[in-house]
Amino acid sequence: MMLELRPNCECCNVDLAVNSKEVLICSFECTFCLLCSEQILNFICPNCGGELVRRPIRPENKLQKYPASTQRVFNPNLKNR
Repeated sequence: MMLELRPNCECCNVDLAVNSKEVLICSFECTFCLLCSEQILNFICPNCGGELVRRPIRPENKLQKYPASTQRVFNPNLKNR
């Protein structure tokens, strides 16, 4: 089983590039941009309470066989924490 590599920040809904080094996830793959993780969430997942860490980048040659997810997860209430 591999990471979903979700396409957006759950907090602000900004698009996140699959090869971005500014994407953070928790152990449940909740996905956030660096700005929200730092300024709003304090590097703690609002869903599970776990630590947010940098999402690994899938090698380009593996993306064809194992593409990133297209399913968006967005919770606009997170920005008002």
